[in-house]
Amino acid sequence: MSSKIPYLGLQVLAKCTPKQHQVDIYDEIFGRQGIVESLISGIYDLVGITAMTSGAARAYELAAICREHKIPVIFGGIHATTCSDEAQPHFDSIVIGEADEIWPKILDDFQAGKLQPRYKADELPELVNGVGTGCQDVDPVNGRYTVASIQTSRGCPTGCRFCSVTKVNGAKIRRRPVDEIIDEWNSIKKSFVFIVDDNFFGLSKTQGQWSKEFLHQLIRRGKKHLWFSQTTINMGDDKEALDLAYKAGCRAMLVGIESFEEDSLNSFQKKLNCQNINRYQELIDGFHRSGIAVFGCFIIGCDNDTPESIGRTARTAVNLGVDIIQITNLTPLPGTDLFEEFKRNDRILANNYPDDWEKYTFINTVFKPKSMTAREMDEAMFLFRRGAVERHWILKRTIKSLIKTRSISTALFVHGMNKGFLELAQAQVPHDAKLFPHLMNVPPTHFPD
Repeated sequence: MSSKIPYLGLQVLAKCTPKQHQVDIYDEIFGRQGIVESLISGIYDLVGITAMTSGAARAYELAAICREHKIPVIFGGIHATTCSDEAQPHFDSIVIGEADEIWPKILDDFQAGKLQPRYKADELPELVNGVGTGCQDVDPVNGRYTVASIQTSRGCPTGCRFCSVTKVNGAKIRRRPVDEIIDEWNSIKKSFVFIVDDNFFGLSKTQGQWSKEFLHQLIRRGKKHLWFSQTTINMGDDKEALDLAYKAGCRAMLVGIESFEEDSLNSFQKKLNCQNINRYQELIDGFHRSGIAVFGCFIIGCDNDTPESIGRTARTAVNLGVDIIQITNLTPLPGTDLFEEFKRNDRILANNYPDDWEKYTFINTVFKPKSMTAREMDEAMFLFRRGAVERHWILKRTIKSLIKTRSISTALFVHGMNKGFLELAQAQVPHDAKLFPHLMNVPPTHFPD
């Protein structure tokens, strides 16, 4: 139950599974058809399930089916870690935190008939001796990924209040050995790669230097893949790093811009963005000069956001030259400071757990906004989605990206990503039509040329 980009955690577990075990992966992004029948067919001795928070209720449903047919079932991943007490009754065993080093023990316990109800590593593992390596030749039984995933590090020091990474994976950035990364990189058969690191370049000078040295090695020894990753807005100043990244195959960086309002950024604990808020244009231009597109992420629903400000955010992002725009609803996920604050202040609307977890998809308003109603926020986002599906706007972004980056391959990446968002928005339209019939003839949020 992940995105169309491979859920790397499953591939990592497949890699550290002892060879006497056969591993099959199913991913419900390719559909649910036939999955239950396969699980209960009698060919599997043990089932492991992972899910993001929005998929928790479905995970519990599958677990109930497995247990009904006497198949032991284990739950791991972010929701198992942040909501372990809730999840525990639904499974024979749950795994809290990073499972790399304890997964073989779990399998040994299972074979010995001594599966424990709960497993948790004593500490976060160092990413050495193969820890963190993914099995790159495994595709789901029920589909095929077109993009590969790989990681060079885990952990993030920023501690954004809407994100659980710092709490779950630590504030320290743990790096894998360069040789191990290059070996895995060269085993990838797909042409496009997502480097899933939460902050590819890191924040310190030491971390930045590591990234540059890795990129030199990737250029010299790595297979020619195009790729994208995630970084912070200030990297627009580091021409050396961005030039190296482009030469190594990078065509886009996902950047959490989040907001153009300093109060909102402070409420998210986005200190680095606050320091650079008046330099966004200059920094975005820095990415473009190196041939790299900016995949800008924005969050609406801050205390000072209004229906009017949602459209203004989208227009400002376009005017700044952001190539791919992702605007999502502020979502208080379990395990975050934001969730604890909203829960404490009785601001969470969707709180009939576990059923309401399915609403935590970043396109639903699940809390009480301060400067508008939840309904007004949903309606504003609906008009934004309708504007985002205008094909002529996507073509204009592609052309502008080509002009700004002077890179055909970057422009093609931008076109593909924006087309993907268009298809997602179009798939949402029938659902939206039922919720907002009175808005179907209202002009959508338009983007500037």
